[in-house]
Amino acid sequence: MESTDHPAAPDLSDIAGLGYEQAREELVQVVSRLEAGGTSLEESLALWERGEALATRCEQWLDGARERLDAARTRRADADGGSGAGEETAGRG
Repeated sequence: MESTDHPAAPDLSDIAGLGYEQAREELVQVVSRLEAGGTSLEESLALWERGEALATRCEQWLDGARERLDAARTRRADADGGSGAGEETAGRG
């Protein structure tokens, strides 16, 4: 029972242009569809791949936001003469 029909990899190029909220909302929908079941193996795999790509896009947005916050804190600490900079990071890690 050999088959040469392999499902094509889904086109994920549109994900790069999504904002955080859009990517997160679609990720929630993908997860809901996967949890509901009733999809073929091929569709489940395509949904899984899209979900992984959406999760990566969300992480990129969050990493960018984290970098912006860190930069703003650094600028603030530099403007304040460095006072309190150690207090903000003391609880992390």
